[in-house]
Amino acid sequence: MRQLRLAKDAMDRDWAEPGLDLDAVAAHAGYSRFHFIRAFKEAYGETPGQYLTHRRIERAEDLLRTANLSVTEICHLVGFSSLGTFSARFKAFTGLTPSDYRAKHVGRGTALIPGCYVMHWAGGFRSAPAGAEPGAQPSAQRNSGEAD
Repeated sequence: MRQLRLAKDAMDRDWAEPGLDLDAVAAHAGYSRFHFIRAFKEAYGETPGQYLTHRRIERAEDLLRTANLSVTEICHLVGFSSLGTFSARFKAFTGLTPSDYRAKHVGRGTALIPGCYVMHWAGGFRSAPAGAEPGAQPSAQRNSGEAD
C-alpha cells in the first residue's frame, strides 16, 4: 500500500505534466504496469488513468471559473495535448463542454485572474535563449509547457 500511495502522490504532484505516463508511475511504485493498474483500482476504486484525468479536469474547472485564459490554453496547462480529448473528457465528467461550464460559472465570484499571471505562475512563459529574436520561441519551449 505504501508504494501505491507514493505513486498516487507522484500523480498528485505532477498531474500537469503531459509526459506523465503509466509506465513512469508504475515504475515509481515498483510494480509492472498491469499489476499496478489492478492494485491501484482495488485500492482507490478507479484506474490510474481515470484518477489522473479527474485531477486534470478538476484543475481545469478551477481555471475556467477563475482565469482569463482560452479553453485551448487551459487544455494544455492541465496536461492534455489534444483539445478534442480534453473537451470530450471534460463533458463526460461535468456534463458540460468547457465553454458552457465557463458561461455557467463565471460571474458568480470575483473577477477573472488575467491570463498572463496564470501562465507565469504555471510556468507557461519561458525566457528566450541569448541571441534569439524578441518574441520568438524555440520549438522545444512552447507556452503550453508541452515538449515536442
